[in-house]
Amino acid sequence: MTLRPTSPLVRFSAFGLLAVVLPAVILAVLGYLSLRQWEASAELLFKEQARDVASMATAKVEVALMQTEDEILSRIQTILWRPDFTPDALREVPASVPFIARLYLVDRQGRLLSPARVTGEDAGVFRGLLVEIPPGFWERGGRRHLLIGDQVILAAVLRTSGGASMLAALSRNPEVVRREILGKTLGGLEGPTIVAVLDDRDRPVYSRAPLDWAERIATVPFGAALPTWRVALYQPQGMSPRQVVRRQVTVFTVVFGLLLVVIVAGLVATYRLVQRETEMARLKADFVANVSHDLKTPLSLIRMFGETLQLGRVTDEAARHEYYRIITRESERLSRLIDNVLDFSRLEDGRREYEIVPTAVEPVIRGTLEAFDYVLGQQGFKLEVSVAPDLPEVALDADAVGQALANLVDNAIKYSGEVKTLKIDARIEGDALAISVADAGIGIPPEEQPKIFDKFYRVGRSETQGRRGSGVGLALVRHVVQAHGGRVTVASRPGEGTRFTLRFPLRPGAR
Repeated sequence: MTLRPTSPLVRFSAFGLLAVVLPAVILAVLGYLSLRQWEASAELLFKEQARDVASMATAKVEVALMQTEDEILSRIQTILWRPDFTPDALREVPASVPFIARLYLVDRQGRLLSPARVTGEDAGVFRGLLVEIPPGFWERGGRRHLLIGDQVILAAVLRTSGGASMLAALSRNPEVVRREILGKTLGGLEGPTIVAVLDDRDRPVYSRAPLDWAERIATVPFGAALPTWRVALYQPQGMSPRQVVRRQVTVFTVVFGLLLVVIVAGLVATYRLVQRETEMARLKADFVANVSHDLKTPLSLIRMFGETLQLGRVTDEAARHEYYRIITRESERLSRLIDNVLDFSRLEDGRREYEIVPTAVEPVIRGTLEAFDYVLGQQGFKLEVSVAPDLPEVALDADAVGQALANLVDNAIKYSGEVKTLKIDARIEGDALAISVADAGIGIPPEEQPKIFDKFYRVGRSETQGRRGSGVGLALVRHVVQAHGGRVTVASRPGEGTRFTLRFPLRPGAR
């Protein structure tokens, strides 16, 4: 096959190539620019995300620390409420709570009630408490974290059962804080970064993993509960922004490849759509040619016999009646052809409406066959009609069903073989009315049967090519039956005839 430069196939091929190459080039350029921009901003983005993670970690640690301290203060308050409370009773708290390193109890006059004596570092903490606690704190009550020396002291004003104000102060055991608070709170954090807690000299107090070769990317200080400590996030080796970008390049390449596959698939789909539309255009052209021929034949006969009668060339009365019968038959045939074309046009536009009312079935069948009496008798058909005597009225559009039956009868006549037999029967099958039209004609190959109800489709066999038809008759039959909520089936073997069965539900809406 020679392709001219201006042929539709060449133009489509060029368009298809452009449709693949141009988007691919644009995507490649955009992808390269995006990756360069990502490489420039990845490190900043990593640091911002790391700071958010560090802030979340500080909040979790502070919440856990506050909960532990609240439980301890609640226990101390319970002891102070005892009617027989003595300062010695507080000794049981540090002994049973490892979190507490030292516990102090001071009355409103600044006297140390527990422990009984302090020396050395404890004496310094006691003096710092007296200095750091303002008089108003005794009135307001509450709790406060104080930094005395290098220790964080929790101070809280509590009441005895007699209503006396007491200042309870405690220092924490750093090892217990690291193990019970930091370990349990931060140990469950997931992610590629390493979470660590540093003291005021940047020494690791806690680390989820070794910090060797790791790079610090963000630090967030704690609040008043741990004023000298900070949460630090480290980036392990191999997690630099540049390496992340390289992984993104791989992902981009895979996505780009998938996108190309989608583009090619779209091109193939477009080609198939164009091919289908081209075939549909050819079928429509055949439809116009076939309809024109089918219209021309009856019109020619009507004109010929009409002119013969008009000129008075027929003197025999029986011959004149024969001519009138031929004109009437061809007029009815012409009406059916025109109705088919008009109904098909309405179906295409979605304007076809049906008047479905309870209808007697036998008159519809008999009325349809009356239009074919002459042609059936002329061609020597043996007609067998079997209508069950107990058929109820069924919800039908009589004109539409009659037209569908007429199309089937016309096909049976058109594609008849040597045996001229036409059988029509109507019966009840389950909850449906079944009307069958059977012939002993040339039949339909099994591979063609699923397609015969498609519009414009005609069986592509040598036996059928000499028999013209519009190609919309069976499409109209299927639409009519489906509009009634039913279905149409075909059973056929080549050379043995064909049987079409229309099934209509006895109850509207039943399938």
